[in-house]
Amino acid sequence: MDIYVARQPIFDQKKKIFGYELLFRDSMENLFSGIDGNAATSKVLSNSFFNIGMDKLIGKGVAFINFTEELLVNQVPKLFSSKQLVIEVLEDVKAEKAVVESCIELSKLGYTIALDDFSYSEALIPLIEVADIIKFDFRATPPDEISKSMDKLSKYDLMLLAEKVETHEEFNQALEMGFKYFQGYFFSKPEVIEGRDISPAKINLLQIMAEVNQPDFEFSKVEEIISKDVSLSYKLMRYINSAYYRRVNEISSIKQAILMLGERGIRSFLSLIAMAKLSDNKPDELIRTSVIRAKFCELMARYLESYKNASELFTLGIFSSIDAILDDTMENVMAKLPLSENIKDALIKNTGELSYCLEMAKSYERGDWEQLNELAKDHKVNQEKLPQSFLEAITWADAITET
Repeated sequence: MDIYVARQPIFDQKKKIFGYELLFRDSMENLFSGIDGNAATSKVLSNSFFNIGMDKLIGKGVAFINFTEELLVNQVPKLFSSKQLVIEVLEDVKAEKAVVESCIELSKLGYTIALDDFSYSEALIPLIEVADIIKFDFRATPPDEISKSMDKLSKYDLMLLAEKVETHEEFNQALEMGFKYFQGYFFSKPEVIEGRDISPAKINLLQIMAEVNQPDFEFSKVEEIISKDVSLSYKLMRYINSAYYRRVNEISSIKQAILMLGERGIRSFLSLIAMAKLSDNKPDELIRTSVIRAKFCELMARYLESYKNASELFTLGIFSSIDAILDDTMENVMAKLPLSENIKDALIKNTGELSYCLEMAKSYERGDWEQLNELAKDHKVNQEKLPQSFLEAITWADAITET
């Protein structure tokens, strides 16, 4: 059975990854079947921890996973490591004696407990007293109501998490209010400053990225380019000898590495190294998200009936966050690059034959299963292959971003 597990990033005050909330579906077919919370959480736990592997999903971070009243009372979290799991108590769970006693015991065992979609009520005080993290929905709850709740919570030793933070303004507002953690996609939006221009050094990197993604890119020049750059050579050797490429013997020369990667692999490698230099002052998750999108889009070419150009799909994904990386409008960045009109239409206008691929990637990473289902059906995508493609993209992103 295919398991759909998406993840939403959770940052600390320095925009470093603290962990991910894992979002679950067991198929696209039962999207509207009303699967209950106990079954959903049980499946995401068993598949994340035992089948997929938590290291693949969350790296060195922690996993925020929802728990229902029944799962808490039965102390299901005990089956998993307290170092990797944050127990999210759903908003509809009442502070009944059995629930509170179970949470107290779990807390004593070292588990972190978070109260999800929090709205202050005196009835919740027994759970507040045992909780470590309080999550506020920054979109659903007005700031003045959040401030009032924070005043009432000030007597407790708690960390506050702002959920659904989608803009830099919301991030800064939450930061000023005293929140410690932030969940949402604010990091993938540009902070456009009027009058700012892209520096010549960054223009050169952009042009390298665009050039290596051209269909007539000359493969013979690659070895010379890499060999003259010690940093590139080192990164290439680390990448080709990473866990993503399993082999008996290590690759020991630049030429061997290039032959092993092939034209598509070298294009990807040089694009990513250039992008890493462009985003050196940005959250690590921004480049990781772009890399996952690029690989996911490339892999989707295997299963699309209407479009098979994998290289163009990779290029689409890798440039999908370039506006946020450079803090500029997508229109301004694209005007400086010799990319295809297909790519530019998808990135600037969200139109054209490539736009749905990018929207599918974004829907998957956000866990928007309804939109993913609609897009896949409309464009005759083989949905059964998507979970494995997404996990493969995550594995590949870890290999390339750690070099």
